[in-house]
Amino acid sequence: MRVMELTDWGFEHVREGVRPDPVPGPGEVLLRLEAASVNYRDAVILRRGYGRSSGTLPLIPLSDGAGRVVARGTGASRFAEGDLVCPIIMPGWHHGPLRPEHTLLGGPRDGIMRELIAVREDDLVKAPSFYSAAEAAALPCAAVTAWSALAAARLKPGEVMVTQGTGGVSLFALQIARAQGATTILTSGSAEKRARATAMGAHHVIDYRAEPEWSRAVRKIAPEGADLVIEVGGAGTLAQSLRAVRRGGMVALIGVLAGADATLELGRVVTQALRLEGVTLGPRDAFEAMVRAIELHRIHPALDAHVWRFEEAGAAVAAIEEGRHFGKIIVSF
Repeated sequence: MRVMELTDWGFEHVREGVRPDPVPGPGEVLLRLEAASVNYRDAVILRRGYGRSSGTLPLIPLSDGAGRVVARGTGASRFAEGDLVCPIIMPGWHHGPLRPEHTLLGGPRDGIMRELIAVREDDLVKAPSFYSAAEAAALPCAAVTAWSALAAARLKPGEVMVTQGTGGVSLFALQIARAQGATTILTSGSAEKRARATAMGAHHVIDYRAEPEWSRAVRKIAPEGADLVIEVGGAGTLAQSLRAVRRGGMVALIGVLAGADATLELGRVVTQALRLEGVTLGPRDAFEAMVRAIELHRIHPALDAHVWRFEEAGAAVAAIEEGRHFGKIIVSF
C-alpha cells in the first residue's frame, strides 16, 4: 500500500513510501481510508515539538481520518463492510479519564496517511449517516475536543460562549453551542472570516485587531461575562479570556497558538472563582454522543475550500501554520 511518511523532522520530509498491506486480526476491521484532516498538533509533531512524544522515524503522520470497512477479522461484528467509520485518536480510550497508556495516532503511533489500516473495532466510531468521508475526517480531534469542552462547562440554553478564531475547534464549538441554545460570540481579525462565522450562526463577532481589549466588547454583550470561553491562543489571549468570563465561569484551555508560557492574574482566578480547565480530546463514548447530536441537529462541519491531494500531506500540514484556512484542512485520498 502507499503511505506518506516522515523520514526526517520537517514538513519537507513527508514523502511517499510503500508498506505491506495490513491483514485484520481477531476483533479488527480493515479500512480503506478516503480522507484525512489536519490539526495544529500535526505541525508540532513534524517539527518534533513534543520531543520523544513525537514518535520515532519513519512515522506515518496525521491523526484524523475516515474510511470504509473492506474486511473484518474473526469475531468482528460491530460494523458491516461498506460502513464509513473514524478511528479514535487514542486507541483504547473508550470511557473515563485520560490515562498514561492512551497515546495518539500520528505521533507517537503511526497515523492515518496510508491507504489501508487495520483497527480494533472497539477503536472505531461510525460516521454520521449523511456525512462524506471528508466531513467525517474532520471529527476525531477538533469536534470531540469542542464537544468535551462544552460538556465540561455544562453549557445551558441562554448561556454565553466565546470562541476564538475560525479553526476547527472554534467553529465546531460555535455550531454545537448554537445547537444547544447558547448565545455565541466569536473573535477574529479577518472581516471575511467574521462574515462567514455570522453566516454559520454566530450571534456576535468581535474584531480583536480593532479591539485588542476584546473582553470589554464581550462585557458589552454580556455584562456579567461569558459562561464559557474556548481558549485556543494560550499566553497571548489568556488574560483577555479571564477578564471576559463571568464569576464562577470556565475558560477551556485547548490550544497555545499564541504562546505556551503565560502570566496569570491569580487574584482574579481566586476572587472570581474561575475554572481554568485543560481539555484534550475525549473518549470514544463522548465521540459517539457527539455523533448522535450531529444527527439530531444535522450539523455539517466547516471545511476549508482548498482540498489537498494524498501526496501533498506535508504541504497541507504546513498550511495550517499560515492561518489562511477557514475550518478544517482536508487531505483527499
